[in-house]
Amino acid sequence: MARIDIRGVIIPNDYKWYYDWFEEDSTCPRDVQKVIDTYPNESHDIYINSPGGAIDVGSEIYTMLRGHTAGIKIYITGQACSAASVIAAAGYCEMSPTALLMVHCVSSGARGNHSDMEHMAEVLRTADKALCTAYMNKTGMTEQEVLDMMEHETWLNAQQALERKLIDKIMFEQQEPELMTASMFALPSKEQMERARTLAMAPEMERAMMNLKLLELEGAEKWEEKNI
Repeated sequence: MARIDIRGVIIPNDYKWYYDWFEEDSTCPRDVQKVIDTYPNESHDIYINSPGGAIDVGSEIYTMLRGHTAGIKIYITGQACSAASVIAAAGYCEMSPTALLMVHCVSSGARGNHSDMEHMAEVLRTADKALCTAYMNKTGMTEQEVLDMMEHETWLNAQQALERKLIDKIMFEQQEPELMTASMFALPSKEQMERARTLAMAPEMERAMMNLKLLELEGAEKWEEKNI
């Protein structure tokens, strides 16, 4: 089993050298692809602690992980915000009880006249709808429910994320096993087992006599129980 860390800002491959030079945490698609290529037939554990980053890069990493046929398990250890929350929706996901998850609308910058601004607004709306499909597939929410959540820049703790099905489990929590009961079932008493054992070991004639006595005894016991 291999490990992939999604740490720091999520960036394009061409920016990786810059963050490495300043010794800042960052993750690019090449980082993830390198581990997948090295261990193509193994399942991967994905550990996320990221404030997010470029949405197209988040989408690329999400697609890589979701398409990994050997299986993945995702663990949110610190934060999974913005593009990182999209990556967290790529498969089975557990979240630390102290971690945070945040979803919001896509943001960008624009300059120019009113047509340019209106065009950018439409681009952002389209991007929101594209990214919300990751949350929809994970949770079963409708598009409008997800868009409303994104519109309000929703911050969630582990319990809230679990309730919305954005994660599958809170880390370190043990699920209590369900007890199976059958109200009509009861084990035989030691006395009943001892009588049956004696009966099984007796000769045939004695067995027939003891069997009769056993039936009479059980009948008497039932009569006594009924009349108590």
